Amino acid sequence: MPILTYDPEYQNQCKRPSNTGAHALTITPNIVTASDGAGIVQSVGAKVQTFQPGDKVCTHMVPQKPETEPVTFADISAGLGQRVDGTLRPFGVFHETALVKMPSSLPFLEASTLTCAGLTAWNALFGLESRAPKKGDMVLVQGTGGVSVIALQFALACGATVIATTSSDAKAQKLKAAGAHHVLNYRKDLKWGETAKQLTPDGKGVHLVVDVAVRPEGVLAMTGLLGGAPDANVNTLIDCLVNLCTARGVLLGTRQQFAEMNAFIEEHGIRPVVDDKVFGLEEAADAYQYMDDQRHFAKVFVRVD
Repeated sequence: MPILTYDPEYQNQCKRPSNTGAHALTITPNIVTASDGAGIVQSVGAKVQTFQPGDKVCTHMVPQKPETEPVTFADISAGLGQRVDGTLRPFGVFHETALVKMPSSLPFLEASTLTCAGLTAWNALFGLESRAPKKGDMVLVQGTGGVSVIALQFALACGATVIATTSSDAKAQKLKAAGAHHVLNYRKDLKWGETAKQLTPDGKGVHLVVDVAVRPEGVLAMTGLLGGAPDANVNTLIDCLVNLCTARGVLLGTRQQFAEMNAFIEEHGIRPVVDDKVFGLEEAADAYQYMDDQRHFAKVFVRVD
């Protein structure tokens, strides 16, 4: 069920010759890469019921998946930018289940952050409904990537106190500007976990961690594999028993969660934080390198005009 118009003139310009992605993800050769995006529906197929021309939409990484069914690694590996042509192109044809209506309060650039980072952060915070952060809770977000920064914004909107970590004094200032109550530089404070614990009013530690020190009965939401595959020093399930905490593996979120997140964004007036540097489509390779060099803050953008 096609949604967006497709322009074959741009197809070959946007294909990536390499077939190996990070974290053991395999990209089909000559596929259009990238999964995140936002745009306008130009035309629809006869059987499409969800959208109409003129609708503003975001992409969902995993098409043809029931809207409430959790996403798996296999789904991602078969999704947009992996086995299905992705978003690094001005026009594309998408199955209607690969799209959701974007928040009306956001411009396209900010809405395009929601596909992966936004939805993953939402699932990390609210996917376990009984343990979702609330006013007065302490939330720890690690790093300054897209998931961590928007998780910070979601937690703040709930009234939680947020502790953020980074290895850069410059990025620490950006985290404070984004609203973090406390920022710890883990390269300068090698015992930052203990420092974070001391910042909690009762000294027991934080209620929820995105990504990895948590209080008894707290929740640890694992949202990614920074630095590649885990090594022998990674915590095991026995740590959950010893520390009386809950660990959740989080991969993206469902389309239903996407809709819930968008409603929350509109209700609370959240504006996703964007990196200062925006790349053009012809600079896509530079954008990848910029991210690999860890020069970015939050999301890296490629503007498709």
